[in-house]
Amino acid sequence: MISPLAYIHPEAVIGENCEIGPFCYIDKNVVIGDNNLIMNSVTILYGARIGNNNKFFPGAVISAIPQDLKFHGEETTVEIGNDNTFRENVTVNRGTAAKNKTVVGSNNLFMEGVHIAHDDIIGNECIIGNGTKLAGEVTIDDKAILSANVLVHQFTRIGSYCMVGGGTKIPQDVLPYSLIAREPGAFCGLNTVGLRRRGFERNVIDNIHRAYQIIIQEGGLLKDQLKKVEEEIPSSSEIEYILDFIRTSSRGFIR
Repeated sequence: MISPLAYIHPEAVIGENCEIGPFCYIDKNVVIGDNNLIMNSVTILYGARIGNNNKFFPGAVISAIPQDLKFHGEETTVEIGNDNTFRENVTVNRGTAAKNKTVVGSNNLFMEGVHIAHDDIIGNECIIGNGTKLAGEVTIDDKAILSANVLVHQFTRIGSYCMVGGGTKIPQDVLPYSLIAREPGAFCGLNTVGLRRRGFERNVIDNIHRAYQIIIQEGGLLKDQLKKVEEEIPSSSEIEYILDFIRTSSRGFIR
């Protein structure tokens, strides 16, 4: 299951039933779990911690040092969960002293040419489209979808169940459940199709829609808008998530 044309450092730890193709390079201080498919010409460098049942397509580079001039060789890692797919030429950089690690959850799809920079935190069941680039210290919550060639500014947060249209620039946080598109990026309503596909009930979708009518469309101070949401819309995990997301946003959010 391991090609004789692959290089594996003797200190690397490889789990059971892994397939490693020709011309792969696996560095020291790498831990790889069970049942991983590592196709030809994949590079896995110092500090990678990889779970089970992941697929790495040709040209992927995992755990390269950060593209950050503040990095001075600190002991940092890339931590990857289970059942992820990394298509051709995906790059995932190690963390820096800021967070010490870059984290990728489970059941994600990273299409061709995606870049995940230092100290990013990616949740579970996300889909990141071809050529999309994430700057450093970006957080993407579970089940978000970013289309092709999206550019995400450093320190931004992408909310769960959102949909970001192709070619969109993301300079601020993306609200959960939202649809973001255009240039410059703008709030275009709810990701209604995605929410229905995920099994959200109609009344839940309606309450999210009403919350965003108050926050996005009505005038006044943001703190007053959030208070109005709390007073007028029944409490739920979805509404609490939205309120907490906005209140903890450090960059502001796309409207």
